[in-house]
Amino acid sequence: MTAARRTRVKFCGMTSAADVSLAVDAGADAVGVIVAESARRVALPDLPAIAAAIPPYVSRIGVLADQGRAEAEALRALGFTLQFSGDESPETCEALAGGSSYVKVFHLDPSTLTLEPERYAAFRGALWMFDTNAPGKRGGSGRAFDWTAVTNLARDRRVVVSGGLTPENVADCIRAVKPYAVDVRSGIETDGQKDPAKMRAFIEAVTNAG
Repeated sequence: MTAARRTRVKFCGMTSAADVSLAVDAGADAVGVIVAESARRVALPDLPAIAAAIPPYVSRIGVLADQGRAEAEALRALGFTLQFSGDESPETCEALAGGSSYVKVFHLDPSTLTLEPERYAAFRGALWMFDTNAPGKRGGSGRAFDWTAVTNLARDRRVVVSGGLTPENVADCIRAVKPYAVDVRSGIETDGQKDPAKMRAFIEAVTNAG
């Protein structure tokens, strides 16, 4: 009998090689570097040093939000998969991704949880990520939505759940949705800094969720 696959984990908001080392040591499958407007924004000249710290077999994700070709090309040149977290059109995502697969984030309003699968499907090369809609933010809100809203979608295709995940609640999310992956930033931080104990606890919770 084939063993069940563990839900993949992306630790987002890496701002240094040291952050990457903590994430890898904890067991993250992917690390995210944000070049969009964010408290964890990384300037383009600093990308190579961070990229060099990411070992083979750990996926590297570059987070954009309504930015242009320069940022996309800088990330792609360093082997990053692009994550689009803004209001980008399908055409923009496909063009900036250059024919490669990418991640598209859809922000759900916790009060309505309206899903639009036909709109999502227009992003042909995308892995779908669902995050909580928070006014003035493109992720990192620390707020969760009702995960059961995407349960049916997760039965038919790979989805990523983000928003308000912590070591304490991620197992509940996985049991409810059975997502392909989960994404966390603020839930593994203390006072705005990556917390190795929380990182390890998050991975342990995911591993034991099955």
